[in-house]
Amino acid sequence: MKKSERFEDSDEHRAVYTISVAAEIVGAGVQTLRLYETRGLVDPARTAGGTRRYSRSDIERLHRVLALIDSGLNLAGVEMVLNLQDENAKLRSQRKEQT
Repeated sequence: MKKSERFEDSDEHRAVYTISVAAEIVGAGVQTLRLYETRGLVDPARTAGGTRRYSRSDIERLHRVLALIDSGLNLAGVEMVLNLQDENAKLRSQRKEQT
């Protein structure tokens, strides 16, 4: 793996966006993002002072949440789909490591 690829991967998980910036990026309200966090749909990092910080991967997850809601799912359905997607990604990663 190239040095630039490692940087990009770690950069994807670096929590740099405040909740207001994340809300603007995904086109949702701040209270909506707080609701999604309460429901366990997203888990932003926290600073020592408790401020939420979102990473690029969090933003991508928020886009998935909003797309699922736009397709007609309620929050319980979104949660089930995200859990299945997460489990699928985990299994694929484990399988890739075994080969």
